[in-house]
Amino acid sequence: MRGSDARLTDALAAASPSLLVYLQRRVGVDDAPDLLGETMVVAWRRVGDLPTDPERARMWLFGIARGTVLNHVRGVRRRWALADRIRGHVGTGAASPAADEGAEVRDAIARLEADLAELVRLVHWERLTLAEAAEVLGIPASTARGRYATAKAELRAALGVAVP
Repeated sequence: MRGSDARLTDALAAASPSLLVYLQRRVGVDDAPDLLGETMVVAWRRVGDLPTDPERARMWLFGIARGTVLNHVRGVRRRWALADRIRGHVGTGAASPAADEGAEVRDAIARLEADLAELVRLVHWERLTLAEAAEVLGIPASTARGRYATAKAELRAALGVAVP
C-alpha cells in the first residue's frame, strides 16, 4: 500500500491546481476548497483503485471531484427546498428572483441537460479532450462525441448562431 500512497500523493500534487479551478467553476470560490478536501479524502479511501498511468490517475481524480460536486449540488438543492418549505409555513411565500449569471453563453450552457452542460464545461473550461471528458463522465468516447454534437447544436440554437 505504501507505493499507492506515494503515487496518490504525487497525483494529488500534480492535479490539485486543476481540480481546484474545476471546482471553483462548478461551485464558486467559497466552496471549492472544501470540495477539494472532500475529493482528497475520497481518493485516499479509494487509493487501491488508483490507476498506475499518471494521466489516467488525473482523470480518476477528476471523476472523484465530479462526484463531490454532484453530492454538493444535491445538498444545496435540499437546503433550498427546505428553506422554501419553511417560507411557505411562515407565510412569506415570495421566493427571491434568480440571480442573473451575466454571460449569455454561460446561461445557454446552464439551460442544457446536465450531462451535456458538464461535457461542454469539461471540454471548454477544463480543456480536456473529448476522450478525457468521456472518461471523467464514465461514458464511451463515441457517446461523448455524439452528446457533444448535440450540445453544440442546442447551444447554436439557443444563441441564434447560424450553422456555416
